[in-house]
Amino acid sequence: MAYTGRWDTGSSTGYVPNWTGAYFETAFTGTTVKIKQRDAVNMYVSIDGGDDVFYAGVRGTVNLTPTPLPSGTHTLRVSYRSGDTVFQGLVLDPGATTVDPHPPTKLIEFVGDSITAGYLDSKLALSAYGWVLGERLHVRHTQIARAGYCLVAQEGCAGQSTQYFKLGSTGATDWDFSRYTADAVVINLGTNDIGHHVTGSAFQAAYTSFLSAVRAKHPRAALFAMETFKQRYVAETKAAVAARNASGDANVYYIGTEGWLTPGVDYADGDGHPSDAGHIKIANRLAPVIAPKIGVSVP
Repeated sequence: MAYTGRWDTGSSTGYVPNWTGAYFETAFTGTTVKIKQRDAVNMYVSIDGGDDVFYAGVRGTVNLTPTPLPSGTHTLRVSYRSGDTVFQGLVLDPGATTVDPHPPTKLIEFVGDSITAGYLDSKLALSAYGWVLGERLHVRHTQIARAGYCLVAQEGCAGQSTQYFKLGSTGATDWDFSRYTADAVVINLGTNDIGHHVTGSAFQAAYTSFLSAVRAKHPRAALFAMETFKQRYVAETKAAVAARNASGDANVYYIGTEGWLTPGVDYADGDGHPSDAGHIKIANRLAPVIAPKIGVSVP
């Protein structure tokens, strides 16, 4: 079993994904597979690399192969959308076993707010640009994002400058960064800060410190600071990247996004949250920027 994202594996009775877009993969022998869920949950399931099938409000032992598969070894990927996201195990044919799925070795982490989480698109995290890009580049991918989040913590707005380092999008339990190390971290923050009266100087200082702290957790990763699609805190974001470069960290990059999306065309709500097509456009723009920095090709 390969768990991608921030999973709480502390209990032997059920593993719980945190943040958004976390998933697990495995391969299995036999002709059928069932999944055990504690209570009602909404989830996406892909078998043998096929389209993600949506299961709404299922619970208990859920049959994922009502039509048995051909005999052999098959692959399975499960990602949870909402509900009681407690994974309690798989049920296979008698004598069947799970098999190493051999997941890709490269991993990209996407950090942000509702845009990165996929708010208002059709499949939430699975339609968001991070998931789309990860799948296109054939790498593992995580989305450390939640709607309404800022970089700088303010009343009514949780700050990723501190919450990013936690197991979940809420709570104070620290994440164990030894569980995985990213090859790239793509940050898209600042859209919400301006509505919470974060000054430019405070934003710049927090972003500079955040990049330094992320670097400490991911020593070899390429770090990317995206310009927000509303062009907020542009100078401050550039200055934070420049400060890291000046400190000797050359593997930090600014990504300008002007002209990537068209209001009224590429958004689900006019000009706030990208539609499915808008997220695809973002992924297409990011692909040639990020791929060469992590040593993969763009299909």
